[in-house]
Amino acid sequence: MRFFRYLITLLSYASKPEKRKLIRISRSLKDKVGLEIGGPSAFFDLKSFFPVYVFAKRIDGVNFSAETVWEGKIEEGMSYHYTGNKKGYQYISEASELENIGDNKYDFLLSCHSLEHIANPIKTLKNWNKVLQNAGKFILVLPDKDFTFDHNRPYTTFEHLLLDFNEQRDEHDSTHFEEVLSLHDISKDAMINSREELKTRIQDNFLNRCVHHHVYSLDLIKKLLEYCGFKVLFQQKVKPFHLVTVAEKISN
Repeated sequence: MRFFRYLITLLSYASKPEKRKLIRISRSLKDKVGLEIGGPSAFFDLKSFFPVYVFAKRIDGVNFSAETVWEGKIEEGMSYHYTGNKKGYQYISEASELENIGDNKYDFLLSCHSLEHIANPIKTLKNWNKVLQNAGKFILVLPDKDFTFDHNRPYTTFEHLLLDFNEQRDEHDSTHFEEVLSLHDISKDAMINSREELKTRIQDNFLNRCVHHHVYSLDLIKKLLEYCGFKVLFQQKVKPFHLVTVAEKISN
């Protein structure tokens, strides 16, 4: 089975030039142990642009609750099934805190379409940095707003993210709720059918975590990561709506 997965990835590498850089980076994580925030994610699986699941030795997972709208019911323990018969440890923890995980523990960290759901990204990224070993890799995937339901919203500024950090905002923050209710393109959101449904979902955000607090550009991502102790190595837009950044923890 492993040989088959490697063969599929090799064929994808040969036939899809736009995937080659990300597949090479994935292969560099062969036999490494990683942590994924808010997964599992198809973006890291077989036939994807970034098939880390194919190469990694083990990946543990973190989700904010024992029940989410994306994963359903989950439980802490060796129950993180991220691909095939591979599994790692499932943590139940706020992504912005990563309590009880420990510092300098992982070779790499993955996050796909998760950071936009978090109210205080600077606090969060500083905590994500802590769980990585020196020179550990960080693969961050965020939505490209031009191709999502956020396309009417303005990009968040770095100054705003600094304000969130300095004011110690947490997941109860409602700063962007009016903006989301006003500018969210319901026609591009498969999870809701009306403005009233959107309003209800926003009001229940602490429980469901569906709101996109912030809207990111590649430039903002780079500035944010550099502020939080990472060196950005590579960035790429990936169809249909992904902004991919590969970074490295700066050694202490």
